Amino acid sequence: MSILTINAGSSSLKFAVYPLTNGVVQPSIFSGNIEGLEPGGSSTNSFAQALTHLREQLAARTDLPPLKVVAHRVVHGGSKYRRSVVVNDAILNDLERFNPLAPLHQPHNLAGIRAFTEAFSELPQVACFDTAFHTSIPDVAAAFALPQALSEQGIRRYGFHGLSYQYIIGSLQQHSLRAKGRVLMAHLGNGASLCAAVNGKSCATTMGFSAVDGLMMGTRCGTLDAGVMLHLLEQGWSHDRLQALVYKQSGLLGVSGISADMRRLRASAGTNPAAQNAIDLFTHRVVRESGAMIASMGGLDVLAFSGGIGEHDAQLRHDVCQALAWLGVEIDAERNQNALGNRPTHLHTPQSRIEVWLIPTDEGSVAAREAAELVA
Repeated sequence: MSILTINAGSSSLKFAVYPLTNGVVQPSIFSGNIEGLEPGGSSTNSFAQALTHLREQLAARTDLPPLKVVAHRVVHGGSKYRRSVVVNDAILNDLERFNPLAPLHQPHNLAGIRAFTEAFSELPQVACFDTAFHTSIPDVAAAFALPQALSEQGIRRYGFHGLSYQYIIGSLQQHSLRAKGRVLMAHLGNGASLCAAVNGKSCATTMGFSAVDGLMMGTRCGTLDAGVMLHLLEQGWSHDRLQALVYKQSGLLGVSGISADMRRLRASAGTNPAAQNAIDLFTHRVVRESGAMIASMGGLDVLAFSGGIGEHDAQLRHDVCQALAWLGVEIDAERNQNALGNRPTHLHTPQSRIEVWLIPTDEGSVAAREAAELVA
């Protein structure tokens, strides 16, 4: 048997097939990314068409074991969903409550589940939550300084990128004895966050009530003084305009005015000061928030980079480690430059007091393991 994992976004559908051998999830044997789901896209413009394309690809691979379950990444599970669940209509309707807290992800995650429920009606559909990994965060780290009545409504820090962090910490613990200590994980990509973990459990993270908090991202602003929002409200800005600003028009794209893609900004930085400004601000925010995460753990044993930028931007890794050199972080410049981001790689020198790792993440394998345990 095998497990199909799905990460349904606003414009793409990522999938992977993981075989099950004696109940143990094996490495993926087939994966892909169907792009252009938005109207006007290059290949498809609906989940229905994407599903048709995916089913054709699966049918063409006669070597694939029969599917047992479909596992979906779902960004927000709130306080109620603290572990993966087999979904039904009632659960899907309940999860829609969190659409406003993750508008770039949650509606598309749920639309994907509904589409796959119809297309693969014979298979259980499992929702695997990015927020679940962070349920170990202590109350003092999860709370906002707001009236108790609002806290009781569920207004608190939740944290995201949990499937990625669960994979990273598991991989680190296979490669480093120090990974059971104080670990700072940096998932840096179009969505970006940091997570502090002690003994393999999350104790602090930069994302909060929504997936717009914390680090600067591709199009998201990250942490923003609430007074800015009040100021814009006084100028007559609407909810939709504010939402578009903080989720889609800010971050690397907004600061540079060029692109949300770090690779393009790197290529433009030599001739365009705005591109360099965006890179500098992104780096500064990573370093600044790293300090808060490290303080929450009382020190640091291991630093790990992951995500599209973390895995492939050697300059970013160098600059962050250089800024954290006062902690005893020292990386091997040649190893860092030559790291391809295709396997776990240690980047620290023998003299470094802090281990530094590059860990390519695999959220799908975590979702597959969660689903396998749930329907065993």
